[in-house]
Amino acid sequence: MPLLVRFLGTAASRPTVERGVASLALIREGQTLLFDCGEGTQRQMMRFGVSFSFEDLFFTHTHSDHILGITGLIRTMALQGRTERLRLWAPRGAGKTLRQCISLGGERTTFPVDITELEAGATLSRGEYRIETFAVDHGPSTSLGYAVVEEERKGRFNPDLARELGIPEGPLWGRIHRGESVTLDNGRVIEASVLVGERRRGRRIVLTGDTRPCAATIDAARDADLLIHEATFADEEAARALETGHSTAREAAQVAKAAGARRLALTHISARYSQNTRDLEREARQVFPDTMVVKDGTEIELGLTEEPAAAADDATS
Repeated sequence: MPLLVRFLGTAASRPTVERGVASLALIREGQTLLFDCGEGTQRQMMRFGVSFSFEDLFFTHTHSDHILGITGLIRTMALQGRTERLRLWAPRGAGKTLRQCISLGGERTTFPVDITELEAGATLSRGEYRIETFAVDHGPSTSLGYAVVEEERKGRFNPDLARELGIPEGPLWGRIHRGESVTLDNGRVIEASVLVGERRRGRRIVLTGDTRPCAATIDAARDADLLIHEATFADEEAARALETGHSTAREAAQVAKAAGARRLALTHISARYSQNTRDLEREARQVFPDTMVVKDGTEIELGLTEEPAAAADDATS
């Protein structure tokens, strides 16, 4: 099933006419994960068809352009009669700020809101996938990047060969697909490897939030299907990027290249490039050709891959 990344806000620091501030939704098998919640996120969700029934909201850090939307979003959920729990995940020390945002205005929520502070290196297991955190470099701010990593999938089962071998369709097929060997009525033993291909790798999507280029992002994005990296400035403002703890488009592309990522999406665009991102795209593509500068409403769809998991392991060794 395709995995969809929908960009809700792609501006840096402040909204523009063309771009809202930071937020994106990752939708996997009907489950939505929201990352960052800048001012106006709830309206962007309505505009681009993202459901309010999600359970998890992850914050990269607590700068205002990444969190101010949570107040209005929670108020709207309460007015809609929500009763289900909402889980907020954020870097160490962010709990106090988020609680202040939630209580702003003094209105009572109709549903529980849990806040969990995460350390870099934490892993949240979700069955068929996991969410890994890593430390990014955004000056004095305690900031996290996130990697959504699917577990390996079973190899593809060959039903035609199973029939040729006289294996009746039913429970035996399931056992073989799970990797078990089976014994037929005639005493013949069929090993699973005869009928099941190599295990297939899961998808990896990595997003940085605000950051300078750093080794932790390179490590997290090894062989990633998609790296979502901030690109606040073009080369002309490289000194400003360094000063403010941000990246240029070229620097983001260098990270993607060093990591061996497959695709690069650039976001967190300074207002000076809000209407015209050609320089950002050109400078990044000089280093990493498979780059796009996203805008509000951009959707990136990632299908399942038939690539063996071993190939992914070899690529990162």
